[in-house]
Amino acid sequence: MSSDCHARAVNVRVEDGQKLVDLVSDDHKSTVAVDAILTGTGRLPNVEGLNLEAAGVRYGANDGIRVNDFLQTSNRRIYAAGDVCLEHKFTHTADASARIVIRNALFFGRQRLSALTIPWCTYTDPEIAHVGLHVRQAHNQGISVKTFTIPLHDVDRAIADGEEAGFVKIHVKEGTDRILGATIVAHHAGEMINEVTLAMVAGIGLRTLANVIHTYPTQGEAIKKAADAYNRTRLTPFRKRLLRTWLRVWA
Repeated sequence: MSSDCHARAVNVRVEDGQKLVDLVSDDHKSTVAVDAILTGTGRLPNVEGLNLEAAGVRYGANDGIRVNDFLQTSNRRIYAAGDVCLEHKFTHTADASARIVIRNALFFGRQRLSALTIPWCTYTDPEIAHVGLHVRQAHNQGISVKTFTIPLHDVDRAIADGEEAGFVKIHVKEGTDRILGATIVAHHAGEMINEVTLAMVAGIGLRTLANVIHTYPTQGEAIKKAADAYNRTRLTPFRKRLLRTWLRVWA
């Protein structure tokens, strides 16, 4: 299986009874054999027949009702929420957008859709969950990133469960412990990503997560291990020399 999550599938075929997918990542081409090939046909917003033109609400056949960051339509008295107007068509995103609409439309709020930190999970086996920025997105924004990766084969509960395929990968802004994003591949990734999402929303850095005592054994301990790995980077050569000197004094 390709390890590059940014690869693009350009062709699928069957040869000698084997299903093959041709991938392209940058200039690199590869072919992988797979068990099954699934096609996502996508969805279209159901906006036909609503007579939105009469209400002065702009929309597109493919992208649905067009809204601003406050979820207002082109008719400022009308708001929209959910899959009909959102880029991220998840149930939990629709719920969050509906809450924004209630606050902004009924209680004179000014909450922005762009302010939301939205995690998502693909329920494969193992699950693939993500929140925040990917490394490429951060680099495109001119942000230097430091990544801490913990493979699940280093986590006792994953070993005991026989679920060692996967990892926890957390990105922080270089020189800080500010969490920019995370990707988790694990059987319980959908639950595990919530801890990182909470930290991002609350402004809690990776350094603080190292101080959170996790129940043992759980696969969530991989997040603490990533935080511990961050803390080890704070032990500079000067601090190491200072520590060695202190230990010699008290030896």
